[in-house]
Amino acid sequence: MSLTLFVLLLSISLSSILGQSPTLILFAYAQELSDTQVNSVSARLEESAQLSWELGARAQAILELNATTYSVFSNTRLPPASNVPQELKQPLQIYFAIAQEILANIPSTSDGARALMSDGSAADPASNGITVLLANWTGLDNKNVDYEAAARNQLDFLFSDAVPRTQEGAISHRVDQLQLWSDFVYMVPPFFAYYGVLTGNRTLVREAYEKIRLYRQHLRDTRTGLWKHILLGTAGNDDGYWATGNGWAAAGMLRVHATIEHSEYADSFKKEKEDLGSWVSEIHDAVYKHIDSTSIFPNYIDRPLNVSGNFYDASSTALLAATVYRASTHLQQHAFIRHAEQSRETLFSLNPDAHIGDDNDAVSPFSGYRHFTPEGWLTPVVNPHSYGVEGSRSAEGQAFVVMLHAGYNEWKAAGRQGSAGGWSRFALRETVNGCGKSLLCLIAVIVLGFGQALYLSV
Repeated sequence: MSLTLFVLLLSISLSSILGQSPTLILFAYAQELSDTQVNSVSARLEESAQLSWELGARAQAILELNATTYSVFSNTRLPPASNVPQELKQPLQIYFAIAQEILANIPSTSDGARALMSDGSAADPASNGITVLLANWTGLDNKNVDYEAAARNQLDFLFSDAVPRTQEGAISHRVDQLQLWSDFVYMVPPFFAYYGVLTGNRTLVREAYEKIRLYRQHLRDTRTGLWKHILLGTAGNDDGYWATGNGWAAAGMLRVHATIEHSEYADSFKKEKEDLGSWVSEIHDAVYKHIDSTSIFPNYIDRPLNVSGNFYDASSTALLAATVYRASTHLQQHAFIRHAEQSRETLFSLNPDAHIGDDNDAVSPFSGYRHFTPEGWLTPVVNPHSYGVEGSRSAEGQAFVVMLHAGYNEWKAAGRQGSAGGWSRFALRETVNGCGKSLLCLIAVIVLGFGQALYLSV
């Protein structure tokens, strides 16, 4: 019997005996999304992902959740198998449909250095580079579609004179001006690293590390340890510590580290891997100093919530928590697991007096959830197209939820390192508060706690 089923049955039994709400008693157990709920989040992601980086984030989320063998976070050696296993053909069909659509919109007369998609950003189209590389690697090229050429053209574009760069060689995030964005670290270096591993190009793998090093040199504030969002441009700079930008940077570094770790370059790039791991940790150390008792990050990490452009943002919270789980599993960094657990439980929690949505709920599996609409949209979120404005729907936010769920599942399967197991302080506090003065409710919580502890000890 699974722990989740055990807790569910015990909760229902106690609620029947003591006359308490099973929802309230269940709140003490760390919330986890069901397959139906994850499918709902993924459906909203598919509907909303339209722009280059949104498609790239969706593609990565698909790999991490549905085709883990082809995710760099799996323990599979790189390059991966070129023959797709039968059980992965369906999820990878969805994944490769993204690459197929992108290439279908490239003019047939196009040749030479060019981005995969028309975009004011030099970096964002490259977030789809790995999708195109894998399409080529698994044999999807034909007389009408040349994925290898498309990936090569994207690579050449980033190193061409069409894209500005700093004197030291940091590639601009934008095409129209020299400007560095923290988002870049997620979009370009993972593409460089993966391209290098697939083609045996050590120099390109090194470039992935170098571009991160240069971006960190420019964007990291040495006083706070936080990354600024946008610098060096002639217009449109943002020197604030944007929470999502810090998440993009940490997530990109983790992907590059994992790519190197599972490749032939694992031993020869030891210093680079140490740096990447250290830089991920310093972001976690910097951001979690500023999270409050809600366990939700503000849009700008160090600004008061009453300042214009600031508000609670579940999107960046999900991304940063996902990076903590990945860092725990792959870098053996466990110091911030408590924070990630509190954020995850908050994001995936029910209102104490809510109706429990379930897989057969005629209305929504998210009925009564604090941070999801009944349709499955994460909330509250920053507008991904206007980073100082609160939005209502975010494609990248949906992708971050999937990444959080996938990262948590792998962390749990690896033995929940860094966690004592059982209830978190957050879940226990919320449940006890919900009990009010009801002695019977408190008894139910205590019995459930002992029951779960006994289960975990067996």
